[in-house]
Amino acid sequence: MKSTLLRRLFNFWAPFLLSGIHVTRIAPDWRHVRVELRMRPWNRNYVGTHFGGSLFAMTDPFWMIQIKECLGNDYLVWDKAAAIEFVKPGKGTVHAEFNLEDAVLDEIRAATAGGGKYLRWFPVEVLDAQDQLVATVRKQVYVRLKPRAR
Repeated sequence: MKSTLLRRLFNFWAPFLLSGIHVTRIAPDWRHVRVELRMRPWNRNYVGTHFGGSLFAMTDPFWMIQIKECLGNDYLVWDKAAAIEFVKPGKGTVHAEFNLEDAVLDEIRAATAGGGKYLRWFPVEVLDAQDQLVATVRKQVYVRLKPRAR
C-alpha cells in the first residue's frame, strides 16, 4: 500500500476521525510520520483537556506500521507493550512525529537474521502548539524474520 493511501484511510477511519486524530504526513519511504490531535468537544476529559486515551491512540499504530513497511513481508512485526507518561495537560492541537532511522532498521535486520525475536522500545513525544511536552509514549515492538525467509 502506498503511504499516501494509508494516510487518507487513517483520516477517514472512524476511531481516528471521531477522536479528532489527523495524520498530516506519511513519507513515501515510511521513515517519517506526523500526527495531530485536534481538540473537539467529544475528546475532552472532565477538566476540559485532551482525554488521555486519545493522546495514546494518536501514537498507537505508527512505529509498528513504519517498521513493517520498511522491512517488508519477510518479517513479523507486532506491538508488544506500551507506556504513557502524562507531563502536562494537553490543550488545543497537539502533535507527534515518528522518525525511523536507517541504522535502527539495520540493527533489526542483523538481530533477527538468525530467526530470533527482537524487542525494542521506541519513544515519541506529544507536543502542544508551542512545542512543549504534553506526554511521552513508549511502544515496544516485536520483530522476527518469518520462517520461510530464514
